[in-house]
Amino acid sequence: MQPRNMSMSGVVDLAAVKAAGEAKAKAEQTRAEAARHGGTPAVTPSALVIDVDEAGFEHDVIQRSAEVPVVIDFWAEWCEPCKQLGPLLERLAVEYNGRFLLAKVDVDANQMLMQQFGIQGIPAVFAVVAGQALPLFQGAAPEAQIRETLDQLVQVAEERFGLTGLQVDPDAAAGAGRSAEVPAGPYDALLDAAVSALDAGDMSGAIQAYKNVLADDPAHPEAKLGLAQAELLARVQAMNPGEVRKNAAENPADVTAQIAAADLDLAGGHVQDAFGRLIDTVRRTAGEDRDAVRVRLLELFEVIGPEDPRVTAARQALASALF
Repeated sequence: MQPRNMSMSGVVDLAAVKAAGEAKAKAEQTRAEAARHGGTPAVTPSALVIDVDEAGFEHDVIQRSAEVPVVIDFWAEWCEPCKQLGPLLERLAVEYNGRFLLAKVDVDANQMLMQQFGIQGIPAVFAVVAGQALPLFQGAAPEAQIRETLDQLVQVAEERFGLTGLQVDPDAAAGAGRSAEVPAGPYDALLDAAVSALDAGDMSGAIQAYKNVLADDPAHPEAKLGLAQAELLARVQAMNPGEVRKNAAENPADVTAQIAAADLDLAGGHVQDAFGRLIDTVRRTAGEDRDAVRVRLLELFEVIGPEDPRVTAARQALASALF
C-alpha cells in the first residue's frame, strides 16, 4: 500500500472482463469502417484531453472506447487532490501520444455519472475499454504508480481488445496539449524522497521527509496526506493482526485495543468500519480516553482526505457522539 494513494492497486485486472473477443471484433470493425472512408484522421495533442458531460458521455466515451482506451478523471473544483492529479493526467495523456484518451468529468455538474460509477470519493479514475468500464484508482498517487497502471492498461487494451490508440499529428507542436509541462515544485525532491523511503520500507525516513515539508509549509495538502498515511503504515507494520483483532473483540471497553483495530481496519481498506468503531468507542468513553479516541479518529480523517463523503458523514456522527 502506497502513502499517496491507499486505493491504488498497481495492477489493471482485465482478466475478468466478459466478452473480450466480441469487444475486440467490434474494435476491429470500427477501424475497418474508418479505413474504408479514408482512415481515421490524426488528432492534435490538445484533442487527447476532453471535457465530458452526461449528454455527451455515450459518444465521447463509450463509442470512442472502441478505438482507444478512455481514462476518466472524476474531479471537482473544490477538491485539492484533484488539482494535483488532474494536470499530471493531462500531461501524461499528451506524452502517451494517443495510446489513451483522457476524459474529465466534473462531478458537481454530472451527479448521475458519479452515481452510475458508484464513486464514493474523488479524485477517482476509471477506464472504459471497448465499452467495458474498469476502476483504476482513487485519490492522488505518485507519478510512477500512475505510469505503471497506464502502461498495463494500454498493453492489455491492445493485446486483448486490439486497441492501438489514436494517430497524433506529428507536425503539431509538442506543447499544444491542454496543459503545459508541470513545473517542478519547491518540495518535489522531499516528496519523492518520502515515496522512495516508503518503497524501501523505511517508514521513519518517509515520515521525516513529510515533516520537513510541513515544517516550511504546514498546510501543504500532499505532505499532510502523506504524513498521515505513513504514520498509519508505521503503526500497522508493527502489529500482529490476529492478536489485535482478538484483543479488540474481547475488550470492547479497551480504548487502546479499539484504536489499534481501527488502524488495521483503515489500512485494510475498511474505512467505514474504522470510523464506526472509533465513533462507538467515543460514545462509551469520557475524559482522557474519549479525547485519545477523538484525536486518532481525526488523524484517520487525514488519511482519507477531508473531501471524501465518508469523512463528512463520520464528522457529523462524531459531533453527535460528542455533544
